[in-house]
Parts: sequence; structure tokens; C-alpha cells
Amino acid sequence: QVQLVESGGGLVQAGGSLRLSCAISGRTSSIRAMGWFRQAPGKEREFVASITWSDSTTYYADSVKGRFTISRDYAKNTVYLQMNSLKPEDTADYYCALALFQYGSNWSPSGNYDYWGQGTQVTVSS
Repeated sequence: QVQLVESGGGLVQAGGSLRLSCAISGRTSSIRAMGWFRQAPGKEREFVASITWSDSTTYYADSVKGRFTISRDYAKNTVYLQMNSLKPEDTADYYCALALFQYGSNWSPSGNYDYWGQGTQVTVSS
């Protein structure tokens, strides 16, 4: 069994920064990739970023490219999402997700992930 626990959300002004963390416990030896998704009120969940576990290949949604950075710490079994130059449209609940299997090289579909955290709220004020 795998558990994911996000932290680091909060309220920040536009232009500010936050770092989200996702602590992973359980069957970490089988991880293929980790992803971050977000869901704003009244909107569907959308892909933000992903990182493959073996070689740290990263992939970003166009809306966050150049502002957000995903990274992982093997020793701490933790994945991070550094968010800079935050905008009000980044306001959402952010979720980390874990994939145990690889379905090609596209990690953006939410269906590729097997476990999800409970989410952490990010609010960016204008």
C-alpha cells in the first residue's frame, strides 16, 4: 500500500512563491513516475508537472513552464513542486499522484496514476 501526503499550501500574493511537498510511504521501489495536478473550483483536474523516478525526466504543462519546478529526493521519498511567480489563476487544490506502471512517455493523463494524495490548497491573491 502507498500513501501520499501533501503539505506546503497556503495563501500568497501574486508574484510570490510556495513549495509544495509530497511525502511518499509504502511501496516506493515500484514507482515509475510522480505527478502534480491541480483542480480549481468549478473546473476539472488538470496536469501540472511530472517527474520519472528512474532518471528524473520532467514534463510541465504550458501554463506553468518556466515558473514551476518539480523535483524529488530519493533519500526522503519526497517530491517537491517549487512554484514561483504565482498568479491568481494558479489558485487551486494541488494533488500529488504516483504511477506504478508506464504507459508510454506521456505522464499528463490522470488515468496513468495509481495513488493520489488528499490535496493541499493554494490561494494566490491579486
